[in-house]
Amino acid sequence: MFKNLFSFEGRIRRTEYGISFIVYVICYLIIRISSGGAGGSKMILFGFIPMLWFLWSQGAKRCHDIGKSGWWQIIPFCFLWLIFQEGEAGDNEYGDNPKNNGSYDSQQYENPFPEKPTINDGNSNTQEHKD
Repeated sequence: MFKNLFSFEGRIRRTEYGISFIVYVICYLIIRISSGGAGGSKMILFGFIPMLWFLWSQGAKRCHDIGKSGWWQIIPFCFLWLIFQEGEAGDNEYGDNPKNNGSYDSQQYENPFPEKPTINDGNSNTQEHKD
């Protein structure tokens, strides 16, 4: 999660996009509140440009997860759709499925209960052990 924050390449999941949006809103509020004095316009300029780039790059990656171009995010209120729409299953033209990249819910665990042992009674056929 949160790799290549300012890159427009690849795909991200809904959770990462939602967290990115919340981080943007918090930073926006901090910059807006703290820019109320002399030099405030410079602070807004240098604070908002990186944050907008961050939000647009995350939005483009989220659009890619749905199978759309990053330009879709300029549609008003598209961010709501990006938060709730599930991504395409499997890989698509924009990259690998982010659900299969070692995230906590896609890890494969070994079965703690091994299969029943087989007993070879000398015949060519193998029989399962019966209790």
